[in-house]
Amino acid sequence: MKKYSIFLIILILVLPSILKAGDLYENQLNKGIINSDLYAYLMIEKAKNDKEKAESFLREALKFSPDLPAAYFELSRASFNFTSNGFFQTVDYLRQGIEKYRHNFWWSFMFTATITSSIMISFFAAIFLLILIRISIDLSLFKHDIKENRVKLSLLLTFIFSVLGPLFLLGSLLMLISFYRDKWGKSVLYSYLSVLIISPVIFHIISLFFTAPASAELKGIVEVNESRGNSYAISILKGNNNASALFSYGLALKREGRYNEAIEVYDSVLKIKSDSRVYNNLANCYFAINNFEKAKELYLKAKEIKQTPAIFYNLSQVYRETLDFEKGEEYFLQAQKMDQQAVSMYRAIASRNPNRFVIDETLSFPEIWGIAKNIKVKVSTMGFSIVPPSLIPLIAIGMIAFFIFIDRYFKNRAYPCKRCGKIICPSCEKHILWGHMCRNCYRSIVRIDELDAKERVARLLAVYAYQTKRRNIIKLLSFILPGSAQIYAGSIVQGFLILWIFLFFLALPFMNRVFIPEVHGSMPLWFSLLSLAILIIIYIVSNFITRRRVARGWL
Repeated sequence: MKKYSIFLIILILVLPSILKAGDLYENQLNKGIINSDLYAYLMIEKAKNDKEKAESFLREALKFSPDLPAAYFELSRASFNFTSNGFFQTVDYLRQGIEKYRHNFWWSFMFTATITSSIMISFFAAIFLLILIRISIDLSLFKHDIKENRVKLSLLLTFIFSVLGPLFLLGSLLMLISFYRDKWGKSVLYSYLSVLIISPVIFHIISLFFTAPASAELKGIVEVNESRGNSYAISILKGNNNASALFSYGLALKREGRYNEAIEVYDSVLKIKSDSRVYNNLANCYFAINNFEKAKELYLKAKEIKQTPAIFYNLSQVYRETLDFEKGEEYFLQAQKMDQQAVSMYRAIASRNPNRFVIDETLSFPEIWGIAKNIKVKVSTMGFSIVPPSLIPLIAIGMIAFFIFIDRYFKNRAYPCKRCGKIICPSCEKHILWGHMCRNCYRSIVRIDELDAKERVARLLAVYAYQTKRRNIIKLLSFILPGSAQIYAGSIVQGFLILWIFLFFLALPFMNRVFIPEVHGSMPLWFSLLSLAILIIIYIVSNFITRRRVARGWL
């Protein structure tokens, strides 16, 4: 509700000026603004309130902000119907909306944040649930081992690490559980400790996702390079000595018609680095003040460094302006040959205004991502560790070394009888019996002559009762949460992977609401539907497989 209140306040403040601006679309193009997101969001809200004119409003939103994924997603929803044309049109708008993530930094950034945070949250949640399901079972094995061999109390030394925070508490508990697993089962522990080793990078990335949206410099750079506005960049980037910030500042000045100031800024950028885009935009400034010869010289310098459709197009424009139509046509055809779609876009917005007559070059999408990655952030462990992030890998390596030592030192360890669940170990069972069974179960199946009929029947009934109870628990767990049944049954790796994947798709919609791009609060419908569909598939398949394996006695 708070987001919508802020959105409405912004609209109330800017709408009068918008209405007085005459033709808003032409006005924004004259300032080099191709994406007017605020107006597009206004059209989206109108579309939601007026279903009959929804498509008309949404097409207007696309006109004002062609790189806004929300407009495509809303159009996908509005155009849906049960005809073949309606279905394919819906899918096409959906596809276009997803493609626009590559042209809209904040949507791309927040989507990456959603995916990354969902992976990590679901991973730690899956580890926690695995421990919760297994701890009571494996503690019984540990108690039996202590009774047989007091030296195994040294396994409690694993909990020394737990005082360092929740991350290490999970690791300590997982070490105890993994002590009673086979080599394959221990891979979950090693995976967890490997994540702790790279945790400084993970914490840095998560901290960056929360810090970057608050960076004024990044906001200014993104705004001007994605053609969303100039004023904010001019106010924020002034006096910044970073080459990318200076480049963006000069571009904003040029688009606002402050050509002499922009020329000074671009000259200072060229002292830092030689870039074809700087020469191109500097040439555009000279073109705007009618210094066509200087503009030609700079365009040609830009072409020598790197040939782009924009440079060839601008050369064609400046030569035509100086009445050299033959040369102008030559460069125009070269621009078309390189990228016909780009040239069509240039022609679609063309007018006598300098911001539309010649084309500016901007920072690339990967470059903006690079700027975001280099933002200085205060890395936080968010309360999961009391030690600094830089020390976590060293402690994790120590935990691995300690576990390998105790795992090799204690060869004999307790295990449950696979028929009746009784806990046994090589110390209390003098002979190793076939199939990990206790002596009584072994006698009831193999040494039948050692038991009378009454004892054997009683034993078989006890085994049946235990197995029935165990299978009912497995069925119940599979109904509650995919993967938990496999973990309970001892298939740790399989169960953990199923559980992790399920929790990942469960977390996605919630984390998407945490990382909301700009001022628009609605989550893309495709995102929710895709997550829900995969969750249902995982749930059904997991239940089917689990119940089938239980019926065949494999779990």
